Amino acid sequence: MRKPSPLFASLSVTLCSAATLCSAAAIAAPPVVGETVFETGFETAEARAAWSSAAFATWDVGFQTDRSLRVTVPAEEAKGGHMVSLPLDVARYRGCKLRFTCKAKADGATKPSASWLGVKYMFHVQSKSLGPSWTNENNVFGTFDWRTLEFVVAIPSDAEDGVLSLGLQDSAGTVWFDDLRVTVLKPARPPRPQPPANPPPAFKGHDLPRLRGVMSPTAFREEDIRVLGREWNANVIRWQIVRNWGKSGTERDLAEYGRWIDAKLEELDAVLDSCQRHGVKVVIDIHSPPGGRYANNDMAMFFEKPYQDYFVALWERMARRFRGHPAVWGYDLVNEPTQTKPSPDGVADYLGTQVLAAQAIRKIDPATPIFITSDQWGSAGGFRDLDPVSVSNVVYQVHFYSPHEYTHQGVNGEWKPVAYPGTIAGTAWNEAQIRAALQPVREFQLAYNAHIYVGEFSAARWAPGAADYLRDCIAVFEDYGWDWTYHAYREWDGWSLEHVGAPNAGRRADTPTDRFDLLRSWFKKNERP
Repeated sequence: MRKPSPLFASLSVTLCSAATLCSAAAIAAPPVVGETVFETGFETAEARAAWSSAAFATWDVGFQTDRSLRVTVPAEEAKGGHMVSLPLDVARYRGCKLRFTCKAKADGATKPSASWLGVKYMFHVQSKSLGPSWTNENNVFGTFDWRTLEFVVAIPSDAEDGVLSLGLQDSAGTVWFDDLRVTVLKPARPPRPQPPANPPPAFKGHDLPRLRGVMSPTAFREEDIRVLGREWNANVIRWQIVRNWGKSGTERDLAEYGRWIDAKLEELDAVLDSCQRHGVKVVIDIHSPPGGRYANNDMAMFFEKPYQDYFVALWERMARRFRGHPAVWGYDLVNEPTQTKPSPDGVADYLGTQVLAAQAIRKIDPATPIFITSDQWGSAGGFRDLDPVSVSNVVYQVHFYSPHEYTHQGVNGEWKPVAYPGTIAGTAWNEAQIRAALQPVREFQLAYNAHIYVGEFSAARWAPGAADYLRDCIAVFEDYGWDWTYHAYREWDGWSLEHVGAPNAGRRADTPTDRFDLLRSWFKKNERP
């Protein structure tokens, strides 16, 4: 699940002027890799004046130059955002991936309450279809000498009102910035092909009208599977092999990781046999991959080849072990891939890593479906940049938690109720807006005659209107012919259909919740595998 989007706090100051940018009027040719979108070292008075001003922001000696931006926040004023900003027109770069880099150093930048706060070199952009987004390198705080901050942003096709910001958010101390640079990492992909006329049925890997079910608990209990299949009538479960969720710097010791995997695969044997007894198909999900995630949430295996090689070998091993088991629907290669920086030479990126594993599986198991997942936490927005893969029997997976301000309210901090349907982060959210947010997935589905699986979707149990939100999501999924699994079943009670109560005050419901009744009404339509 993605992090909540940070908001500008009251101390963020009013934009005062624009910088010199490469505009569409100046350049008629389409963007190319390496093209400079924006750069500054603050060397000239004009370059410095382009930024908004504030008492906490001053000019100081820079990185190998005589100018940098310095932001100082005393401890008693740490709360809120202390940032200066610059408007950045990215209309020319809609559909592109842009790479943002700068040099920064810090002295005593205090650790903030959330990973996306602290030292902020941040880009904010508006999108009518996807809503607002904020991107920066996570977990930047402390004391450090000049180093590079870096992140990648996929610019929405309807992007507008871009803003670049520098400073501190919910953090005290001093930070310096210099040598800002924004370049084109990947140009906009060409338009999708027109949908084929009278296409054959898309490959699904099953012959049922629909698979509808849930994300799994984190441990196997026979009774959970019996209830799910026999009483709830769900016909699919996405079984997560998981530990250390939300943590960084884990899964680094491959010998220890291998011992953990050995035990989880033994458990999976029992899961599959139980699901076969109770009429539930299984998606096998490596939720915690070798190498884990960095502090910025990127997966290590997209940058370090030993972890990538181990990942491919692990899927080879699993294909040998589980091929032919009648309960298996498919192999879910990567849970919510995230990559905000380019892979080094000789190491495959988020999609290339999946292709390597899929090709290795196909040498062992030519038939079992393989799930390919988009970048950006498996989001719908990640489908804008997704290319189809040349591997047989593939299903494409999306996770849907939009708008994040609604679905994750109170999950990672103070709960401030946000209602659905309604205006959320400046956008009117209803079933039509859910369709708009999922449009990149729908376009992909139609262009390539692909089958889509919604591996996760949910809303916190205390979110006002959660049942209405889930009802509208499912209505769209069903209309488009997508299989789906709700997140989650007997896992964390914040997502539970069987619990009620405010955050940190959950209890089992005395009577079925409206969310439970909604999901059961759909499960009743299921046919058994």
